[in-house]
Amino acid sequence: MRFVRTGCRASLAGLLLAALLSSTPAWATGTCERVVVAGNPQYPPLLWVDPQDDKRLIGAGVELLEMALADAGVKVEVLNVGPWARAQDEVRSGRVDMLAGAFLTHERLGYMDYVYPAYIEVPSVVFVRRGSAFPYSGWDDLRDKRGSTLVNNSYGQAFDTYARDHLRIEKVSSIEQSFRTLLLGRVDYVVYERYQGLAVAEQLGIADQLDIIDGSLISEQLYYTISHRSACNSPALRSALALAMQDLVGRGEPRRLLEKYQAIWSAQFGVSSGLAEEPAVFD
Repeated sequence: MRFVRTGCRASLAGLLLAALLSSTPAWATGTCERVVVAGNPQYPPLLWVDPQDDKRLIGAGVELLEMALADAGVKVEVLNVGPWARAQDEVRSGRVDMLAGAFLTHERLGYMDYVYPAYIEVPSVVFVRRGSAFPYSGWDDLRDKRGSTLVNNSYGQAFDTYARDHLRIEKVSSIEQSFRTLLLGRVDYVVYERYQGLAVAEQLGIADQLDIIDGSLISEQLYYTISHRSACNSPALRSALALAMQDLVGRGEPRRLLEKYQAIWSAQFGVSSGLAEEPAVFD
C-alpha cells in the first residue's frame, strides 16, 4: 500500500438477536445486569466478526467497553446483527442497547445518548486505484468524480452535508463491495476510515492495488452510544460509563488495545502489524 500526497493536504441474525433479547435479565433490582451491544462488523481492529463464532464481534472496542463496565458489574454481550446499517436500526428500535462506536451526527442524537469522552479519533480518507490518484486540495476536487462508501456511514456532519448536496457517492452494504467496484473502474474513489480500510484491504489481499490520497477528508471522534429506548439507559449507567471512560482514556487504554488487536487481526493473515508506526507517504 502506497500513500500518495496530491496538492494540499437478515434474518438469521434477527432470530439470534430475538432469542438473546428474550433472555435479558429483568429489572427487578432496578439495575442493569447486561447490555446487548452491536456495531460495524467491518471495523478492525476496533470491531470485527469473531472467526470462532460469527454471531459475535470482537476487537478493541469490545474489550474497552468490558473494562468500562467491569466495576459496575454489567456484562457486555457484543453481537453481530449484520451490516452497519442494520446495527444502527437495532439500536434505534431499542432491541440493542448500545453501539460500540459511532461518530456524532444530528440524526443519531435523535435516538442515542453519547458517552463522553470519545475513546479514539478516527481519520477517514479517499482510497483510489494504484496509479490513479488525482489532484486534491479539498472536497471540491471530488465533485466531478464517482465515489463509493458504506451505507449509513458517517464522516462527520460537515462532510455528510457536503456530500449529500454536491457529491455522487454510491452507498453499498459492505466495504468489500466498494473496493471491488473501485478496482473494476466503476467508481473513481472509495471513502472510508483509514485504518479500518487498510485492514479490510489486507484481508482481501488487495492492499497493493490501492493508494490513499493523503490529507483527504477529516478526522472524527468515536463514541460509545446508548439507545434512548434501552431499558438500561439510566443516569446510573451513563455516569458509570462516563467516569470509567474518563479514567481509561486518561491512562491511554484505547491506544494500547488498538495496538493489541491490530496484532491479533494481522496474525489471522500471517502479516506483521504496522499500526504503531506512521505509514509511509510518497509524493
